[in-house]
Amino acid sequence: MGKKSRGLGAGKKLERRRHKSRWKDKYYTRKTLRLKQKSDPLGKSSQAKGIILEKVQLEAKQPNSAMRKCVRVQLVKNGKQITAFCPGNEATKLMDEHDEVLVECIGGSMGKSKGDIPGVRWQVIKVNDQSLDALLKGKIEKARK
Repeated sequence: MGKKSRGLGAGKKLERRRHKSRWKDKYYTRKTLRLKQKSDPLGKSSQAKGIILEKVQLEAKQPNSAMRKCVRVQLVKNGKQITAFCPGNEATKLMDEHDEVLVECIGGSMGKSKGDIPGVRWQVIKVNDQSLDALLKGKIEKARK
């Protein structure tokens, strides 16, 4: 591209140039075309309810060799399936298939996965409307459904 227009009648050309150049900014493009909203299973919301389909173990990325405990969840609002991490020691033992869970974003950079768990962007915070943290600490017992 050449130099910017200068002079009395240059306003329109500068405006058009700015309009065209903005599309090269990935944040502007994603925001304007609502790409996150379209691709994100949770939609606009920060949390969503789902039903546990199965318990899975995922291998951590190098150099770690742990098996991270996760669950496959089908969201109630749109039927999409996601993998959610179960934080806490022996947290998966408190969860059974067909339990209702509340999931939220795991808090990785730019909405991506966090730490050494590949492709997992969500974590479980409630099981059958009871806090997973309180269940793990033994403050409450799991409700029978």
